[in-house]
Amino acid sequence: MRLGAKKTLSQQQLALKLRLEPQSSSGWLSWEHRRLLIHATKTALAAALCWWLAMRFGLHDGYWGAISAIIVLQSNFGSTIGASRDRLLGTLIGAAFGFSFSLFGTLPWNYLLAVLAAVTVCGLLGFRSSSRLAGVTITIVMLVGQGGSHWTVALDRVSEVILGILVALAVSTLVFPDRARLRLRDGLAQEFLVLGAFFEAILQGFRGKPAENLAAAREDALAVLRSNNQLLEAARNEPSGGPGWREGLGMLAQFGRSIYDALVALEFAVQDTHQDVYAQQLEPALGRLALDIHSGFHHVAGCVHHWRFHVPPPGVNLEEDIAQLEARMAEVRHTGAQFAQAEILRAYAVQLHMKQIARLLRASRVETSRAVGEAEK
Repeated sequence: MRLGAKKTLSQQQLALKLRLEPQSSSGWLSWEHRRLLIHATKTALAAALCWWLAMRFGLHDGYWGAISAIIVLQSNFGSTIGASRDRLLGTLIGAAFGFSFSLFGTLPWNYLLAVLAAVTVCGLLGFRSSSRLAGVTITIVMLVGQGGSHWTVALDRVSEVILGILVALAVSTLVFPDRARLRLRDGLAQEFLVLGAFFEAILQGFRGKPAENLAAAREDALAVLRSNNQLLEAARNEPSGGPGWREGLGMLAQFGRSIYDALVALEFAVQDTHQDVYAQQLEPALGRLALDIHSGFHHVAGCVHHWRFHVPPPGVNLEEDIAQLEARMAEVRHTGAQFAQAEILRAYAVQLHMKQIARLLRASRVETSRAVGEAEK
């Protein structure tokens, strides 16, 4: 029996996979094109609305507010909050330093010192993303020739940026709202499906020919992990969506990274095993564990998608599978003298990494269930 043999998905698992993957719509407008069009529409609306409000309020150079709205409006609400925070802090710090250093010294020395001080302060306070914006604000306040004092320029600059940020946040919240935490939830569900495909591709090379899609499966898993890490940072900026949401999302992302590391270790362990015989003695326990791990990936993906974790996978008991594998290993240990040491070590490494993956899978469901406040089963 080859452990990498594909296990036929149930209709429910297949339907889940199709729902999670971006679907191409009929006609010219695809799923990704719709998102791009929505974002472009929101950006244009925020910029135009900000310019109109600036004119209504009598702000000088109202285009700075429109520029701020364009810059901070991101594809989801959490990213918009993060960009708004960075821009507001940079503008406030830059305006304060620009006005303060304009009161003494002469150009260019006071300007040089203002930029140096602002960037240093931003770095020391942990606002590195705001340091460039602080430098831009200092440049406008001290170097751009305008009618009025430096104080007036600084105040106008802050007012316009605040207006742009408020408009961007309002548009992001009210017009086709896109929450990072909801996108992350579906992204994490997709992540467990992709990790399951990576696991299947790895095991196709165990005592057989390596899967042709192994490299692609590894790259897909890494790409999903990176995308979800970005969404996690954005989701942390959003108000909580309910009990345990933030903790649950962070925990699932951490388990996903740990499982990926374990899968990479398993990939190295199965190399050069096509002629190994010792591992065959671990059947059927090793094969049963592999199939239940495969089912476990799909079950956890469904749990994430529906945000329900307390129900264990039907017909799957990973801890029992591990116990049976360990018992089988104890039974065949006395035969080790008949095999090469390298072959025995590879078999032990394979079963060790598979047990780790199984325990991480179970823990990802159980620990997240506790984090979101569900009753444990």
